[in-house]
Amino acid sequence: MRRSKNEGSQSQRASYPVCARAAGLLDLYHLRLGNPSTGVMFATEVGTPVDLKNIFTRRIEPVLKACDECGKVVEKHGDEEHEFHSRKDLVEWHGWHAFRRGLASNLNELHVPDLTIQRILRHSNVATTRKAYIKIREDGVTAGMAQMEAEIRRAQTLQVRTETQKAERPN
Repeated sequence: MRRSKNEGSQSQRASYPVCARAAGLLDLYHLRLGNPSTGVMFATEVGTPVDLKNIFTRRIEPVLKACDECGKVVEKHGDEEHEFHSRKDLVEWHGWHAFRRGLASNLNELHVPDLTIQRILRHSNVATTRKAYIKIREDGVTAGMAQMEAEIRRAQTLQVRTETQKAERPN
């Protein structure tokens, strides 16, 4: 758990969850910035907070739109000796909220409690996390139904045994 040192609202100063590896990287990044005690953690060259759209446009999108053979983006793939073929090993980008939904859904599949997922996403209400972020995959639904069917069969077997034992008892 890290504690935000930024000035601002109580929620902005609240603790936020970070895995150990990410915490180490953040500590190194913070040291590279000169170990400031205030200000924006991820700032532009002029000191304003980074824009997530710019991160996508400048860092993520070029990777997603790169040629599988040479790595050049479509716009710079001019007179190459091969045709442009986008990378097949990458998933399609659906935005930052999809990233958060994917995180919540994956944590849910790992049996992380909903309240913990709520805190990781920093929602004020667990209902928001459950309703809008945790998505059950079809294979999870299928496995859940199979588990329920097995439990029903087990309960029926126990009921039959109990009834058989009652019938076998002398009155």
